[in-house]
Amino acid sequence: MTKYIPTVGIECHVQLCTKTKLFSEVDNDARLKEPNSCISPVDYALPGMLPRLNKEAVRLAVRAGKALNAEINLESRFDRKHYFYPDLPKGYQITQLFHPIIGAGYVELPNGEKVRIEHAHLEEDAGKLSHEGGASLVDLNRAGTPLIEIVSMPDMHSAETARMYVKELWRAMTYAKVTFGDLYNGNMRFDINVSIAEEGSSKLGTRTEVKNLNSFRSVEKAVEYEVKRQTKLLEKGEKVVQETRGWNDATGETTSQRSKEEAQDYRYMPEPDIPPVKLSREFVMTESQAVATLPSEHRTWMRGMVADDVTEILLDYQSLVEKLAEVEAVVSEEKKTNIIKKVANLFSSVLLAEENTSLLNDELPSKEQLINLAEMNEKSELSSTGMKEVFLKFFDPEMHYKTTREIAKELGVVQENDLSALEAIVDSVLAKPETKKAQEDYKAGQEKVLGFLVGQVMKESRGKANPSSVQEILKAKLK
Repeated sequence: MTKYIPTVGIECHVQLCTKTKLFSEVDNDARLKEPNSCISPVDYALPGMLPRLNKEAVRLAVRAGKALNAEINLESRFDRKHYFYPDLPKGYQITQLFHPIIGAGYVELPNGEKVRIEHAHLEEDAGKLSHEGGASLVDLNRAGTPLIEIVSMPDMHSAETARMYVKELWRAMTYAKVTFGDLYNGNMRFDINVSIAEEGSSKLGTRTEVKNLNSFRSVEKAVEYEVKRQTKLLEKGEKVVQETRGWNDATGETTSQRSKEEAQDYRYMPEPDIPPVKLSREFVMTESQAVATLPSEHRTWMRGMVADDVTEILLDYQSLVEKLAEVEAVVSEEKKTNIIKKVANLFSSVLLAEENTSLLNDELPSKEQLINLAEMNEKSELSSTGMKEVFLKFFDPEMHYKTTREIAKELGVVQENDLSALEAIVDSVLAKPETKKAQEDYKAGQEKVLGFLVGQVMKESRGKANPSSVQEILKAKLK
């Protein structure tokens, strides 16, 4: 059978976290607001109403460009994209086609691959339609919301890579703090373009676009479905039609919505009411330098100290990774790997335990508390279980100002490492009649009974004895 190679390109709409809309001075966060309550005459497109560009949106777009490893164009211009939708009253969208603010860049994936960015541009969002019974209701709260649309090159060739790309893009945008990144509420939406071509072909196949996906899983599943659907069509001798399709999460299928428009269908023209946006190099440099350390940069310094799967878990939580970076910055080189590994594993264990994830909304432990915790475990003053108990206690507001050792003592989990003290406890256990048979069995070669004796010593010490030290003392005394 003919083998087909998929090619995927993705357009991502990122809602910028400005206080007001792109061209009007009204609330940009309408998630809990009544329909049509966050609008102005500009959004309604009443006669004579002119747009006024939000400088904060420009600032955030520059930061997004930095997170995309992209060039920032010092001069950009807006255009009108004409089409009729009931949720965009003026009959056109203000966007950037010919001179976008963000030029070519790339996103580096966890596996080291790079997906090229063609460009990214500023534009306004349309409103929202909802359908009830036989009626369609229009809510213009979202009309005029500032977006950047990030257009990738067709560099992806699997559903897995597409998922990896959108997740890394989400991380980059949230780390740069240009968006809240709330996928459920549509802060980032993905349009995927999928085509397949015979292996070895120099020409791409006919593409279809699946619009408005709002989860990483949906992107992966929609690509998988489209590849299978298009493959079946070609194997039956039929053609793939260029069209826009919708995704149904419930059925796991795409469905046809409309034929795909080309650029000429939109009758683009320069926007006459907004002058060119001209940025100074100083402005671009200042905003670029304000962007926090990005996920790919954190991944680089964590490599070799933290397991790859743990790294990918932590990178979904910027505050945790930045706390880990604080620890890394002050720990000596000889201790760094062990301490970072222990702290990273503690953080990931909290994330993997659903009952504990709420702790991440609290104030995080200080770097001193975390370093001392790892060091106490390294010195066998805390067992792995005791270390986790202390770690969870760090999130108690009453413990924020206590040292690790103080908390460990209050919990009674500091291990006894004084060999003379441990030896005295071991002697008292060995003197008990109920341990005599176990001692004889061990001397007779039944080594598994050593665990029973260690347990008796741990019970006698109320759990404070170091099990490894106890085991060594018992072996020496039972020769």
